[in-house]
Amino acid sequence: MLKRLLFLFPILLIGCIKVPDGLSVVEDFELERYLGTWHEIARIENSFEKNFSSVTATYTLDEDGTVRVLNKGYDAEEGKWKDARGRAKFVGDPSRGELKVSFFGPFYSSYNIIALDRDDYSWAMVSGYKTSLFWILGREPEMDAELLATLVARAEELGFDMTELVINTPATQVAP
Repeated sequence: MLKRLLFLFPILLIGCIKVPDGLSVVEDFELERYLGTWHEIARIENSFEKNFSSVTATYTLDEDGTVRVLNKGYDAEEGKWKDARGRAKFVGDPSRGELKVSFFGPFYSSYNIIALDRDDYSWAMVSGYKTSLFWILGREPEMDAELLATLVARAEELGFDMTELVINTPATQVAP
């Protein structure tokens, strides 16, 4: 049951703070522009989000300089909304999109921003510590089909296996 509460990012794994081989995180990252709500547009299926739709992640700056994380999603299997609260911190230089996130005490896992809309911060591609953990996020619940196809193709070029890709379509969106 715990894994269902701690969805969107893998956090129960110790020692999982790294950027996958062959990938790099964005440079000149601006946290202030990244803060706010992001909608999960697509993800590689994973056990902690199975049957979830309308997933969002909201990031706010805490007084101590860490980032508060609120993940929320609709669990179709249980027919109810679930959320998880956590914290994120930079791994080193805050101008790099390399963070670690925790929803469970001292246990952290990677949150690597590997691609980002530099102009408007309207979309992002995020990886965990391994390439089976991947998300495409957007500021709006839906993304232009051409842009999504471009990002999926880019992810494939980077080595992500898109055969397990789950795309949130209007049919799977659930009103809060």
